[in-house]
Amino acid sequence: MTAATPAASQGWNFQHSYFELPNIFHSSVQPTPVRQPEMVIFNSALAEQLGLRPAALAGKEGAQIFAGNVLPHGAQPLAQAYAGHQFANFTMLGDGRALLLGEHLTPRGEVFDIQLKGAGRTAYSRRGDGRAALGPMLREYIISEAMHGLGIPTTRSLAVVRTGESVMRESPLPGAVLTRVAASHLRVGTFEFAAAHGQESELAALILYTLERHDKNFSESEPPALQLLRNVIARQAKLIAQWMHVGFIHGVMNTDNMALSGETIDYGPCAFMDTYHPNTVFSSIDTEGRYSFANQARIALWNLERFAETLLPLLDEDHEKAVEVAQDALESYAEIFNQHWLNGMACKLGIFERGEEDQALITDFLQLLHKTESDYTNSFRRLNLFIDEHAPAQSSATEERNALFMRLKTAVFTSADFAHWQRRWQTRWAAQTHKSSGEVRALMNAHNPNIIPRNHRVQQALSAAEAGNYEPLNTLVRLLATPFEDSPEHEPYRMPPQPEERVLRTFCGT
Repeated sequence: MTAATPAASQGWNFQHSYFELPNIFHSSVQPTPVRQPEMVIFNSALAEQLGLRPAALAGKEGAQIFAGNVLPHGAQPLAQAYAGHQFANFTMLGDGRALLLGEHLTPRGEVFDIQLKGAGRTAYSRRGDGRAALGPMLREYIISEAMHGLGIPTTRSLAVVRTGESVMRESPLPGAVLTRVAASHLRVGTFEFAAAHGQESELAALILYTLERHDKNFSESEPPALQLLRNVIARQAKLIAQWMHVGFIHGVMNTDNMALSGETIDYGPCAFMDTYHPNTVFSSIDTEGRYSFANQARIALWNLERFAETLLPLLDEDHEKAVEVAQDALESYAEIFNQHWLNGMACKLGIFERGEEDQALITDFLQLLHKTESDYTNSFRRLNLFIDEHAPAQSSATEERNALFMRLKTAVFTSADFAHWQRRWQTRWAAQTHKSSGEVRALMNAHNPNIIPRNHRVQQALSAAEAGNYEPLNTLVRLLATPFEDSPEHEPYRMPPQPEERVLRTFCGT
């Protein structure tokens, strides 16, 4: 049994509303102590936002807490039960290697789950060891904080601690525990569990609990289940569009990995695309390309359909009517997604005012990227070089620019087809009412990141950290906090990988 920290000197302010749900949704658990906790990385900025005291948590005392050796003041750990469709196959799951310390209430009145990932076995571990390896936990830290920097809803990472123990996967790996911060850990899979295992009253309690966590202003004039369905559809449609804007590939979009809060959750074999190809897959377990880049919007809808199925008993007493209500709600997904996708992509091209021709303009540029095997991030960012360009450049400048395009792998700009597209694009943004070229450039720079967590850079940081060198990790995380800046320090991090640096496969932490 781990001891609790004395007093509330570290700033913890836990509440435990999840315990108020029926018992089928959770089980009490204690973290399993580890041999030798060592702080690898601590998110001081996030700690301050949460109302915690970084100075009291960044050292050895914090390492004991974030490893699970000592409980923070007021914590009452539990593991959550849930189910899920994993690659379309339904299975009963649950927190097999994670536990919820409680819901931390910030000084601003915000509520966040504080979860330890890799803290030992739970009632849902099955044959698992309940542990996590350092590499995957640091990957989640890097990518989740990068997503936050990009302005995309995401769970966040407060700390990663080495355990001083090894975990066995295909080979022995250094063990670690991640502290994850989330609006909640309610998932589509939580409702699948309720539908398969619980009673209608337990499903109703879960619906109301979810609305109170994420939609406090819900109306009493229509069924809570319908309101929840509509809200989750809207959040997910927007989230997936945001992923597409930056070339993010989640890699394992199982229903247990779709958070009802609308946050990106569970960074397993995720990656960011370098060369643009709609069918890009990195995950080593996604052999059929189910969760490829281009499939993400379709899979999100499939997951939402599974969510709607769990709500049918409370959408209408008549089953056929309930199905009709659910289908009507689901039909809104495509329109919401397309609107968010189009708006974001238009901003990437410097377009403030939407027009009928924008869809074709965006699609044609993506096709050019595909045809020329160009880098997705760099091609969009470097479009700003063509603002105000109406006359041919001098030959020396052209040579210098072409050399830059070669280094950035933006061959699209040297293709014959680009010149025709460029004229269409310049005519389009120049026709906007009262918008200067400076405003167009600013809009583009605010929506086209200069750097992303490129897979080879992430892998370099992970390899160094596993060897005990945390400097590359800290540098990468620091720079990814400001991805839209254009500074000399960012220069090496915007470069695509050399052939020998390419990361072709990413792996799930389990």
